[in-house]
Amino acid sequence: MLGFLFRGLTAAPQRGAPLFEALTEAARRPHWYLDGAVPDTLDGRFAMLATVTALALARIEREGESGNPVAVALTERFIEVMESEHRELGLGDPTLGKTVRKLVGMLARRTELWRSVGAGEENWKEATRESLYTDEPSKKPLDHSADALASLNSRLLVTSLADLAKGRIA
Repeated sequence: MLGFLFRGLTAAPQRGAPLFEALTEAARRPHWYLDGAVPDTLDGRFAMLATVTALALARIEREGESGNPVAVALTERFIEVMESEHRELGLGDPTLGKTVRKLVGMLARRTELWRSVGAGEENWKEATRESLYTDEPSKKPLDHSADALASLNSRLLVTSLADLAKGRIA
């Protein structure tokens, strides 16, 4: 009845879903957790998803104004999924909003980190360590993750904005 007052974040709730699904698929690849030694925990999996999402957001921002709708849709989809997942984990309304805000803040910090890397202000390997690990990783897993993120970033950079919006990454 009051749905017109409380619409979702976007007029089309599935907006941003194709790209988010492609990024989720990329974050779930076993090599991150096996060869890269990213912890296979809720926190480790969130770090991986937030990292690949931040890389995509930093890439989309390079498009300027034309990238804004895609960036907004991806961010909104991230928020929707985080809220849904945490509801399934049993978080209720009093703590859910605070938790989701914290997760979005973690995404924003990672996006700023990868933006700095793209501008040449940060070291790629150090950014990988900061974005994915809470403990100091050994050299081999860090090298693997840094190389794999660089490869993903290269693929994101050569993918058109239209293809990204459709969830197609080169």
